[in-house]
Amino acid sequence: MSDTPFGFGLPPEEPENGDEGKKKDPTGGGRGSGGPANPFGFGPGAGGDNPFAAMFGTMNPNDLGAAFQQLGQMLSYEGGPVNWDMAKQIARQTVAQGTPDGTKDASVGPSERSAVDEALRLADHWLDGVTSLPSGAVSTVAWSRAEWVEASLPAWQKLVDPVAERVGMAMGDVLPEEMQAMAGPLIGMMRSMGGAMFGQQIGQAVGVLAGEVVGSTDIGLPLGPAGKAALLPLNVEMFGKDLSVPQDEVRLYLALREAAHQRLFAHVPWLRSHLFGAVEGYARGIKVDTSKLEDVVGQFDPSQPEQLQDALQQGMFQPEDTPEQKAALARLETALALVEGWVDAVVHEAAKSRLTSADALRETMRRRRASGGPAEQTFATLIGLQLRPRRLRDASRLWASLTDARGLDGRDALWEHPDMLPTAHDLDDPDGFVHHEQLDFSELDKMLGEAAKGPRKPADDKGEENGATGDGDGKDDTDQ
Repeated sequence: MSDTPFGFGLPPEEPENGDEGKKKDPTGGGRGSGGPANPFGFGPGAGGDNPFAAMFGTMNPNDLGAAFQQLGQMLSYEGGPVNWDMAKQIARQTVAQGTPDGTKDASVGPSERSAVDEALRLADHWLDGVTSLPSGAVSTVAWSRAEWVEASLPAWQKLVDPVAERVGMAMGDVLPEEMQAMAGPLIGMMRSMGGAMFGQQIGQAVGVLAGEVVGSTDIGLPLGPAGKAALLPLNVEMFGKDLSVPQDEVRLYLALREAAHQRLFAHVPWLRSHLFGAVEGYARGIKVDTSKLEDVVGQFDPSQPEQLQDALQQGMFQPEDTPEQKAALARLETALALVEGWVDAVVHEAAKSRLTSADALRETMRRRRASGGPAEQTFATLIGLQLRPRRLRDASRLWASLTDARGLDGRDALWEHPDMLPTAHDLDDPDGFVHHEQLDFSELDKMLGEAAKGPRKPADDKGEENGATGDGDGKDDTDQ
């Protein structure tokens, strides 16, 4: 990802044959217009300290009108804390730009769709023998990068809005109360610009991530529609390019991972909300460095919106060092590790006897997840949160041990309720968790059943039933 994630240097170049790639950029700033690729010219090389001066000095009248129109949209935005229309536009532009290796987005052809559908269906069949959870894929789909952007934005909105909202609230709190009424228009403008800046940040990150993801669950969170198993053929090909592994094996291994995630999220109904809730809970503990905001408010020049961009980029968000915040972070990291560890263990069990390169593909994926990527960098920039399962290997070993000790049904039954799952402490001592005595609820069920039958019989009746003579004190005479 760019070193300046809030940077505006994103030329709206169209893909050579991308999904809907023949559509022109809605801002009118495409290369065919005769003007610069980016009407705002905020990227490197824009020229001058004032980006607007560079912009105005090179544009033809049509481009200038488009620039003013987009600037007006930025300043007049009155939606939520993030301008998602702008985020979508930037993401699509980033996808159209291609990846650093020169790979351009491309529409998915019939043969690729058929190969993806076949791989996902075969993978689902293989998983039947290694997990008690049934198939979770209602349909299969092969996406271009641009299609992945469209499908994943609703999930990104759920993840990012809570953080961005805290920033919007902080912008109104940095001024003394008696000054807020007079500064209302300025605060409103800054909030609009803040929404635009977040839109730029998320849009660029999502666009870069679209060049790397191979499915809808790469970061351990369900980013696509429920029940829709997806692969990106172009990215699957790039994933296996330097692995010396047959392309069919690469596709099947990645299809196994996608199908396993789908089973988990489809048949563990609380898991999706649990993960997103953990992210939101962590975001609630984020504090905003109001001193930086105060500096921006005091020196804000509407003609230089990059001032706000720089402030956001330098990081105004710091996790509070409180027990609640540490617990929220631990809960999220453990949940991600358990999801990824379960998928890793289940997929390896299904693949090891069928794919000759299963071990190599497993290690490649583990290293890829451990090193992180644009998604992790995005959240680190925003709130210091990395969606990285740091304990993936520990979790995978624990799930494998559970399989040996309790079988498939016993292992997968732990997903019935979040309180039954291993904790961070259990990842430290997996043997202790695997071999500890399982809770026996039979006596509790018996007691509840007896209570449901009504009040107990008198003590003397009980004594007669047991063949003992009672003396009225409720005790069996044989004990005396």
